[in-house]
Formats: sequence, C-alpha cells, structure tokens
Amino acid sequence: MRPFIDADEIWNLINNTRSDKGRVREIISKALGKDRLTMEETAVLINSSGTDLMDEIKAGARELKKTIYGNRIVLFAPLYVGNKCSNNCQYCGFRASNSEAVRKTLSDYELIKEVEALEDNGQKRLILVYGEHAEYSPDYIAHTVRVVYGIRKGHGEIRRVNINAAPLDIDGFRKVGEAGIGTYQVFQETYHPEAYSWYHLGGKKKDYEWRVTALDRAQEAGIDDVGIGALFGLYDWRFEVLGLVRHTNHLEACYNVGPHTISFPRIKDALSLKMKDNYMVGDNDFKKLVAILRLAVPYTGLILTAREAPEVRKEVMEYGVSQIDGGTRIELGSYSDIRNEDQNLNREQFRINDARSLGEVIDELLENDYLPSFCTSCYRMGRTGEHFMEFSVPGFIKRFCTPNAILTLSEYICDYATPNIAEKGWKAIEKNLATLEPGVAATTREKIQKIRKGERDLYF
Repeated sequence: MRPFIDADEIWNLINNTRSDKGRVREIISKALGKDRLTMEETAVLINSSGTDLMDEIKAGARELKKTIYGNRIVLFAPLYVGNKCSNNCQYCGFRASNSEAVRKTLSDYELIKEVEALEDNGQKRLILVYGEHAEYSPDYIAHTVRVVYGIRKGHGEIRRVNINAAPLDIDGFRKVGEAGIGTYQVFQETYHPEAYSWYHLGGKKKDYEWRVTALDRAQEAGIDDVGIGALFGLYDWRFEVLGLVRHTNHLEACYNVGPHTISFPRIKDALSLKMKDNYMVGDNDFKKLVAILRLAVPYTGLILTAREAPEVRKEVMEYGVSQIDGGTRIELGSYSDIRNEDQNLNREQFRINDARSLGEVIDELLENDYLPSFCTSCYRMGRTGEHFMEFSVPGFIKRFCTPNAILTLSEYICDYATPNIAEKGWKAIEKNLATLEPGVAATTREKIQKIRKGERDLYF
C-alpha cells in the first residue's frame, strides 16, 4: 500500500500556514456545522497564538461537544491480559530489553477473577490490553474475548470488549472480529517516520509501514470500528495532531468511515524509562491539542485516560473528551488482588496519575453535571462503521445516547452506588429526562421502572 503519511507535507503546513483571528473564527464556525476540518484548517488552529484565540478555540470545542454528545461521558476500564513483548520500544515498561519487568500472562482463572472484580464495581465496558508477543496470537485474543463475554456475577456482565493489541494480518483481524469485539485500537505512537525509528529498536514494531496500515487490514477483514492514537511526547505535538487528521482522512477516503475513537496519551513514567524530554507536552499545549482535535474531527470519540491527573482530566473533559476510564489499575492481576500494587511486582506498562475508584469518578462527574454512561447499544444494534457515521456526523446519535446513558446509570445506581451517589444519580436522571422529547422520555421512564424491578440490559 502506498504510504499516506508525508512528513514534508505536514511540516510544510506547520511552517507555512498563517493564522489570524478572522480565519480562526471561520474554521470554528465550520466545525460547529459538524464538518470535519481539512489539514490546512487544522494547521491554522495549531498555529494560533494568544489567550483570546485559544479561549475561542476552547469555547468552540466545548459547544461542539455539547451539540453532538450532550453532557454524557462514557466510562470503561482497561484490563491488562499479558505483558510479554518482543518489541523494544524505548518509552514502554513492557519492552523486551527491560530485565526488571516481571513477565506475566493471566490464566483463564485469573482473567475470570479480574473480570468478576470489575463487574463487582459496576463496569460494563472493557478494553483488553496485550503486549506484542507471539503468545498473544489472534486465536488467543479471540479466546480471551469469549471468556470475558461469558462471565456473569450477580447483575454484572461485560457488554463490550475493545482490543488494544499488535497489528495483525487480514486473517488475524478476521479471527478476532468473529469473537464479537467492539473497537480494535492500534496507536501509531508517532506518525513521523524518522522519529519512529528512534524509539523502536527491535521486534515487528520496527516496521513503520506495517503499523500505519494496520487498520486498513482491519477494515479489509470486516472490522469497521477502529481506534487510532498517538503517544504525545515522542515528537512535535503539532505534527502528531496533523498525523491523526491525515490518518482520519485516509480511512474516510478508502473505507467511507473514519476512526470510532482517537486517543492522545502523554508520555508518563515507566519502569526504567530513559528518554529525553525534547518533545514532552505541557498542560497548556495538551489542552489546546485536545480542543483542536475535537473541532477537527467532530464525529469521533476522544478518549482521555488515567495517565492524566484528576485536575487535568476535569478541565480537558470540557473541550471534547467523550470517554474516560475509571477505577483504573494497570498492574496485572490488581483488580482482584490489590496487594499487587503494594508488592511492586513491576508488571506495569507506565504509571497512572488518577487512581480514584469508579465510584469516586462517577461522583465527580455527577457533581459537574455530566451524565455517566456505560452504554453499548450502538455496537450491539449494528450502529458502527458507516452506520455510525450516518448517525453521528449529523448529530442524531444524541437521540440514542442520552436515554441509553440514563438507563445504564439507572442500573449502576440500583446495583452498585452508595446512597450518596444514588441520590445524586437519580437527580441527574430526572434533569436529563426533562431534556428528551416527551415520547422518548416516557419510554425511558418505563424502562427505568423495569430496571428498578430487576430487569437489566434495556436500551434503545
């Protein structure tokens, strides 16, 4: 496949695109019309400077998010299945050369215990994370997905399993897809080919083109729900933002569907991490790039992880984030046995900066007038890929998201919430019901009553 990332093209846009107040306002207005921005338009926003313009970009991102996503925040948890890895990525605690790392792959029994612990906390959506190793073959990944879907504890069940694993060939993607996964994530880490070679010193991941075309193979295999991302801190953040937009353009042009999600983790501490800080992204630039991504790709979910501290997460959610993790632990086996954290067994890929429980995260969301959601209905009703684009680009997805978020929050309140959170949750539900069309609100109330009586998994 012909490479679709041209470093010279991207740098030309960064170096030669001028920004002024009138042009920035035109671009924000276009984005508010739910039209994806071009790379040149995105470069204008990147090159904008001054507090006033930045405030306008953030305000535009905030308004666009409200228009398309309402006030909902989708919650999930990462579950690390294994940290064996044959790659040698200099920024990652899993790298093959890291002799301090204790390698571990969860047995089926351990996986079941982890999922049961997550279900006990109210989680409904997981992303399974694997090191890039021959042991984690497509057959193995598919097996673990089926194990997870089969676990029930009380009212607990996992309704959507997303994947973050190695790029596969078409047959491999097909096998994993047949297990009923949601989104398959492959992060490019850095879109700059030369910079990519600085960090990836061994293993299959050295092959830039194999990785950058991974989601093309996923699409060819029938997986139309994919997630892209860059690891900010490896190269100039401006280049990476345009790389993400270029990747989005490519997927749309070739498959008529863009990425379901975009992730933008920042480099954080990892075991035996030895990296220069030339490209580390400060908080101000981080907030700016999130707002720009929201405006650039209106229909795509933006994922913010527990790598970020609570105060940063709280602010950045305003500018377009639609998914966050809560109650996150990334030490293998730590959901079911929290002593692992104290034993410091060196099984972490990186350090997290938001270690709050899921309940604490939900409490803060409710305090800040967000609607916590565990919704999985789009995936299960076939509203993915092109179908998702049909709903989400015009903003119609909100017709489904708000009532479904209300229903999943009702389940959480009935099954897992403390009295304090329950009180706040029911108030939030009443407030959000008042925003729905009368017929939808009435049907939603009927479903809530069924949930109160013990029924589960009701959705639109």
